[in-house]
Amino acid sequence: MKRLLAEAMLFASCLASLFCSQPAPPPAQPEAPPPPSSPGSVAEKDPALKSIVPPDAKIEKLAKGFTFTEGPVWVKEGGEGVLFSDIPNNRIMKWSPDGKVEEFRKPSGYTGPAAPEGSYIGSNGLTLDKEGRLIVCEHGDRRVTRLEKDGKLTVLADKYQGKRLNSPNDAVYRSDGSLYFTDPPYGLFDEKAKELDFQGIYRLAPDGKLALLNKGMSRPNGLAFSPDEKTLYVANSDPEKKIWMAFDVASSGTLSKGRVFFDATAEKEDGLPDGLKVDTQGNVYATGPGGVWVFSSDGKHLGTIKPAEVPANCHWGDADAKTLYMTARTGFYRVRLSIPGIRPSL
Repeated sequence: MKRLLAEAMLFASCLASLFCSQPAPPPAQPEAPPPPSSPGSVAEKDPALKSIVPPDAKIEKLAKGFTFTEGPVWVKEGGEGVLFSDIPNNRIMKWSPDGKVEEFRKPSGYTGPAAPEGSYIGSNGLTLDKEGRLIVCEHGDRRVTRLEKDGKLTVLADKYQGKRLNSPNDAVYRSDGSLYFTDPPYGLFDEKAKELDFQGIYRLAPDGKLALLNKGMSRPNGLAFSPDEKTLYVANSDPEKKIWMAFDVASSGTLSKGRVFFDATAEKEDGLPDGLKVDTQGNVYATGPGGVWVFSSDGKHLGTIKPAEVPANCHWGDADAKTLYMTARTGFYRVRLSIPGIRPSL
């Protein structure tokens, strides 16, 4: 009995020794941190997009902290950079290539009494004339102005046939010196304050004469010419009719043969047709549901550039005009592309 007990104890001791001699399991590895949120992506719809957006294209977020950004334009005077509107805050901001962001002008589009909080009263679309002077679409003051070199403002247009404009939204120059702009009602506190019973597309001739070109769109917004200036593209920011229109442009500057360039009404992503630009090969870059829609000149959707926030407008920047800068809600973004864009002469 003693012998059996001793053998059992010896076996237990060996067994314990065997288990104790095994290496301890490795400690659990810490979970990898989640990857940083991406500032955007590119959705290809057609292989032709590869000739426009390089495979290694990276969307960058350059600035944040605004309320609703719009109207970017590349400038050289006072140092290279991009001016853009922060509409509800009634100011124009300037981003510089060194990363600095500063207030360029305030107020930018409204000089009246206190407006209801959140009103879209400030400047919206910005562009430059042939002399490099800043052209401003002022929502709250319902006019188009020019900022002179000495800092004074010149009113270019504020009435049509004696009635106040709605709230000029975006503008583009034709090479003959005429300024085209759209006039939806977004800057009005109350649409009952409208004096015009339509939303127009206008042409301001070099001699200062204002002509109504079209009043058939419900919410005309961004606009841009084709490279040969024979076509004018206009966005319609209407939730019930999310379309881009194309118009023939006569040598006299009038518009005709309006037709739907693309209809995105069925799209469910956030955003409406808004600001747009064209590159030197005729491709159209139009902010819309979910991002910047890239179209061929014949209206084929090639793909969408999708920053982390829904963009409202875009513009060509840098020395070669191959960087697309995008104003998107509270942020400011850019992406390098392969084809230079059409922008005001600097």
